[in-house]
Amino acid sequence: MTEESARGGADGDESGVVRRDRFSGGPARSFLSSLAADERIFEADLEVDRAHTLMLAEQGIIDEETAGSILTALDAIEVAGHDSLPDGEDVHEAIETAVIERVGADGGKMHTARSRNDEVATCIRYRLREDVLDAIETTLALRGSLLDVADTHAETIMPGYTHLQPAQPTTVAHWALSYEGAVRRDTERLLEAYARINESPLGGAAFAGTTFDIDREFTASLLGFDGVVVNSMDAASSRDFLLETTQALSTHATTLSGLAEDLIIFANRGFVSLADDYSSTSSIMPQKKNPDTLELVRAVAGDAAGNVQGLTTTLKGLPRAYNRDLQRATTHAWETVDAAVEASEIAAGAIATAEWNADALAAEAGAGFSTATGVADLLAANGLPFRTAHELVATAAENSAEHGSADYDALDAAAEDILGEPLESHVDPDAVVDALDPAESVASRNSQGGPAPEATTPQLESGHDALGADESTHSELAAELETAHTALREEVNDYV
Repeated sequence: MTEESARGGADGDESGVVRRDRFSGGPARSFLSSLAADERIFEADLEVDRAHTLMLAEQGIIDEETAGSILTALDAIEVAGHDSLPDGEDVHEAIETAVIERVGADGGKMHTARSRNDEVATCIRYRLREDVLDAIETTLALRGSLLDVADTHAETIMPGYTHLQPAQPTTVAHWALSYEGAVRRDTERLLEAYARINESPLGGAAFAGTTFDIDREFTASLLGFDGVVVNSMDAASSRDFLLETTQALSTHATTLSGLAEDLIIFANRGFVSLADDYSSTSSIMPQKKNPDTLELVRAVAGDAAGNVQGLTTTLKGLPRAYNRDLQRATTHAWETVDAAVEASEIAAGAIATAEWNADALAAEAGAGFSTATGVADLLAANGLPFRTAHELVATAAENSAEHGSADYDALDAAAEDILGEPLESHVDPDAVVDALDPAESVASRNSQGGPAPEATTPQLESGHDALGADESTHSELAAELETAHTALREEVNDYV
């Protein structure tokens, strides 16, 4: 790939009919070429070519007849497809060669007042913003699935864990909402990255601008960008938007990995049953139902983290303005967005179709004396220092017949040992019995953000409100791109 291609390119503007013979052969040509990989930005390049050609005509830099011939050739090339392009170092060179083959030497005027450096930077941003919108859409679907689960299971008691050990009882809704909040932030990061992607580098040329009287704002508008990357050197050479996007996607992949791991564990313990569409079986053991899709979702985080590291290392220490290293940069972003989008879709589907075993969850909710903290809180609320209450409950658990658990009698005995008086001297026995019950324990945890149904209700309302707002933003951004595409086509039709 060349510095003007989707992954990089070189400064020369002549290859075949575009590049001088001196640089057209040799054993390194295939090593330099990115034409196959550039198929991803084929349509983006055609749109950028159209916008630039229209600007040249509007500015009087080329005549309208020449512009019409070039635009007609670009339409024919689009119909023929990427596979019909002549050989070239990259898609930009191949398209220009194809235009010249159709139009003649005047086809080369299409490249007036630009370099492939600013051209490729524009093509990358043009395509990446569409990919990011796809990624955002999958996060919205996942949030919707999680909110549906929370709506349905606001009172479904389940065990909560720390260090994979029984810790405190909670609800399925509380668990689902914990991931909804994380995925909501993933959406926010992608929306913020989108805003910085959606700026046009076109017109920065190789890095030092141009002597021609171009209108960068016009091409930015035609392509649906919010504005331009003002500094021409920054426009042609910066790839921080790629790194930010890949990092945001890696963060989302990490969220997905945790979600997948939880579901894998829950399925193993019989708490949840995954739909057959999101499971697999063994080639030899016919009884097996394996959470294979979620295991692959879990693995995507490693791929994404590797791409962040690869991209960061490629970009580290590069001098301004353009360096051939950037040929290797963009692939990291493409790979990450593709993997994250697919993994997010799978996670959303698995959540939406899973069946929760309320009986199994309730049976395990109190395992490992998970209500111990609630008992300690009750004692502290009735005047005991929390550390004393903590010691009392821990002693009861240690001395109980069922080691690691406790009932009222064990707590009362511990109170005699530690406090020198019965438990009822400090707290109503009925309140202690309630605190030992997992359902009552959950109901009592009604602090902001807690698992009690009255505490999850505002979390659900907030989640639905935020989802609706982000869905509207996503729709508006997608509509803006479609409007720009239509407007560009109308401008082209005036010439073709």
